[in-house]
Amino acid sequence: MAVIKTSLSALTGAPAHGVSPSHDERKFVTALARGLELLRAFGPDDMLLGNRDFAARTGLPKATVSRLAYTLTELGYLRYDVDLGKYALDAGVLALGYAFLNGTDMLTLARPHMRALAKEMGCSISLGCREGVDMMYLETIRSDSAHLTLGLTAGSRLSMLTSSMGRVYLAAMTPTERETMLSDLHDAYDANPAALRNVGWDALQSGVDKGIESYKREGLCYSFREWHEGVNAVAVPLRDIRQNRWLAISCSGPSSSIPDSVFREEIGPRLKQLAARLSGNA
Repeated sequence: MAVIKTSLSALTGAPAHGVSPSHDERKFVTALARGLELLRAFGPDDMLLGNRDFAARTGLPKATVSRLAYTLTELGYLRYDVDLGKYALDAGVLALGYAFLNGTDMLTLARPHMRALAKEMGCSISLGCREGVDMMYLETIRSDSAHLTLGLTAGSRLSMLTSSMGRVYLAAMTPTERETMLSDLHDAYDANPAALRNVGWDALQSGVDKGIESYKREGLCYSFREWHEGVNAVAVPLRDIRQNRWLAISCSGPSSSIPDSVFREEIGPRLKQLAARLSGNA
């Protein structure tokens, strides 16, 4: 089944990572950033991309794209298919991915707990981090009885504005950090206002505000049929003290069989307990 692209960057065609408007130009290496944007142009469904694809997805000139793609190929991050005239990700990217995952102790710690909760609740449990203007799954574990499969796996991106995972990440930020992040999200939204199912920015902002209030009251955020019309979800923040960063852990399931009340009364409290245990606070 094809992955449902619900991240803002995937739908707008904006770079997946983006650059904070507060970055220091004196320290910023533009050529390196552009090369990484080519690698980030690949989505979960993309096997091969050509120079036109890269140019369309990054906004870079074709001549620049051609030079960057050649360099990345020489370094082993891209592989060029002569017959098709297109590029595929090569082993260099895979090596970086494995290095990242192997260095993420939280994943090793979380997996057995995620598996047990997914089985008990009959839903999907996912661990994610921020990736530019999106949230990205680091791991997702589905119960055998879960009837809803959206094809989302490790590496899949979700909207920060409509997903419970994104909302709780925003809610856990300091007000100053959140203001900067929302500014970046607004800029990405302005690149294509119709990106998120023709939802207006005011409605998206309202959803975030509700998430912040929910987080203040309950320590978690919900998304009931907002990220996807057939999905209910709840998420809590998770502090990874080993890498000094915030993660988010979420539980999602079909709205047709797991109503809002179950997420509020049963799944949410269990997810908070899991996050506290993984953070060493329980």
